Amino acid sequence: MSLPSQDLLGCYVLPGRVADARPAVTQALTAEKIGLGTVWLSEKWGTKDPGAILGAISSTTTSIRIGLGVTNFLTRHPLTLASMGLTLQSLSGGRFLFGVGRGEVPGSKWSDAGLPTQTNAVLKDHASITRRLWSGETVSYHGPGGDYPALALHRPLPDVPPPPILLGTYGRRTLQLAGRHFDGVILPAYLTPETVRRLAGVVKEAAADAGRDPAAVAVIATVITVADLPAEDERETVAGRAVQYFQSAYGDAVAAENGWDSEPILRLRQHPKFATLGNAAANLTFLRRELVDVSEVIPQEWLTASCAIGTAEACADRVREYLTAGADQIILHGSTAELLTTTVAAFNKEEHH
Repeated sequence: MSLPSQDLLGCYVLPGRVADARPAVTQALTAEKIGLGTVWLSEKWGTKDPGAILGAISSTTTSIRIGLGVTNFLTRHPLTLASMGLTLQSLSGGRFLFGVGRGEVPGSKWSDAGLPTQTNAVLKDHASITRRLWSGETVSYHGPGGDYPALALHRPLPDVPPPPILLGTYGRRTLQLAGRHFDGVILPAYLTPETVRRLAGVVKEAAADAGRDPAAVAVIATVITVADLPAEDERETVAGRAVQYFQSAYGDAVAAENGWDSEPILRLRQHPKFATLGNAAANLTFLRRELVDVSEVIPQEWLTASCAIGTAEACADRVREYLTAGADQIILHGSTAELLTTTVAAFNKEEHH
């Protein structure tokens, strides 16, 4: 009999900035052992290559789903990206979740890498190109996403269903795009349950308007989850990470979505520690423990309202709030699987009652 957590909960491997990719496999095995249903990897160039890491996880785990959250359509040739996705789906026995997004790294632009802007038209067209390649078509495409006279994967193709394509976003128009053309959406962290309720409604309504089954378009919410940690470690994981989020342009967006006054974000960006950063991202310059002092400007009620913090039981209760609000699945972020053991157990205990 499966556990509720295997249908509803996941976590990241290698959360945050890392220089060593090897712990990913052990963390994934732990996630599978404690009853999580999905492990996720966020792509970081140089240390978190999804083909390499998710391939290793696919070959060492047996049942847990394996999610990429997220890559980008235009950082690889369409053939290369489609090949990676279908190979991971085959290698994992159909357990792969293919997440894409369009966000730029704060402080840089896609044009710095010689790439065009990631418009909604580009996202939609490249999702279509990828699916057609997975189905065995030879694709001829000329449009905003590029110029490809004849694309085709080599035969025979793996005898597996294509992986779902998920879109990482939170903007209304892109959420509507996800509802119309993608298999699901991955929402970022630090959104309150009420905000997730509203954004999930945008996705589901767009799916229904497009003649699709809203229930077939998954809403996956990301929730910073830290249970039973000493106060100092909790502050580093939750508030230190929040500084990295709010120092970027995402801070303005999440404050607006949650109905928060943006004044603390302005004060955060004016902190002396960031004086010489310019447009550079704090998360590329500082470790979370180096940002705890800066985090004092972030209201504690923001973190309390948008994260799962405290005892394992309290964290499990908060996760249920997000599910009740309309999330179909939750990514427990900020802690490795080992640190999520008590939260997963508390979640399953209550769900079984």
